[in-house]
Amino acid sequence: MDLGIKGRTALVCASSQGLGRGCAEALAAAGARVILNGRNPETLARAAQEIAATTGAEIVPVAADVGTEEGRFALLEAAGAVDILVNNNGGPPPADFRALSHAQLLAGVEANMLTPIALVQAVIDGMVERRFGRIVNITSGSVKSPIAGLDLSSGARLGLTGFLAGVARQVAHANVTINGLLPGSFDTARGTAIDKKRASDGGIAIDQARAERIAKVPAGRLGRPEEFGAACAFLCSADAGFITGQNLLIDGGAFPGVL
Repeated sequence: MDLGIKGRTALVCASSQGLGRGCAEALAAAGARVILNGRNPETLARAAQEIAATTGAEIVPVAADVGTEEGRFALLEAAGAVDILVNNNGGPPPADFRALSHAQLLAGVEANMLTPIALVQAVIDGMVERRFGRIVNITSGSVKSPIAGLDLSSGARLGLTGFLAGVARQVAHANVTINGLLPGSFDTARGTAIDKKRASDGGIAIDQARAERIAKVPAGRLGRPEEFGAACAFLCSADAGFITGQNLLIDGGAFPGVL
């Protein structure tokens, strides 16, 4: 399927592994020029080589922490005119909300709300001027169904969702869309870290913690980054211009609500 984004420039944050990489691979396969990002230069370089070899797309690796002003500047400099922005960043580790310090609270909001807003501010006017823009924010299924221990992550991402909901309506006239992807349980390093924390807290084996996580998913398995990436690529496609201000759960049916 031709997504109509061949030659477009896609900036995908935190994309050297996990869900971010899944999105980067799908966009590269659709013919986009991809700015790949990660903090570990070796992991990033390996991912860039693999994606380029598989897709034939132009992959520009930028080793930087997207959560810093310097990191965002480096990414935007490498990208030039950004047509597609995929906001992604690691969430704070699981913790009892009582134990969170003021500094930790601020860091969580900075990483998962203020950082993506800053990038949207940097690219939105160019998108409006060119009459094409696709922004996808990777948040979490916990935005709709809070998870104990991930309160800071849920709160910061919910703040981002609310902030950009109004922005999406302001730029829709210019063929610029802003949507959210809300992952549930996926087979990623983040998921493994959560399994380890639950295993430690509950005095059980990691395999048992993982099995208990899978048992909560009606699909009977964990999600795969590549299928998450495929959904991201569609939202970034030329044909998705009438979809904006939406938040798509990708959780194997775990959320029990109707809407």
